[in-house]
Amino acid sequence: MNGKLIGGGIVVIALVFGAVVYYSQEYGYYDEIAPGSDAAKVSLMELDGTTQDQLQAEGYKGIDADSSPLRYRACFDTDLSIATATETYAVYDRPTPLIGPKWFDCYDAKTIGADLEAGRAVAFLSQHNIHPGVDRVVALYPDGRAYVWHQLNDEAEK
Repeated sequence: MNGKLIGGGIVVIALVFGAVVYYSQEYGYYDEIAPGSDAAKVSLMELDGTTQDQLQAEGYKGIDADSSPLRYRACFDTDLSIATATETYAVYDRPTPLIGPKWFDCYDAKTIGADLEAGRAVAFLSQHNIHPGVDRVVALYPDGRAYVWHQLNDEAEK
């Protein structure tokens, strides 16, 4: 009987621990970014690499967390065309959208990644080293949709 009680206790503790870890990863650390705040301002790096232009962002939704610089995600609409953007701003060579929490449903990293690979969207550098070793990347679609995330840059891989 004691073995069943101890085994049952271990299972309960493991389930509670798993639930706490899931909650903390999916909900606990994220904060929504207010649309008018400084954190909601999205810019793109010009080709010269020294100047940034702020984008007109309509319908901005964003999240971030203090626990990691890679947890930033945002979605918005803009009137900037891809043709104008590619002539003016720095295209990002190896964009890799990172998976966000399931409840932040405007951002789908798998779809964005597939669209970038297929040429249905183009990624641009927003800010190099927004945190040490981390770049902010913006993906633009022809219909005006835009998505933002942070990813490790080449300097972080060395």
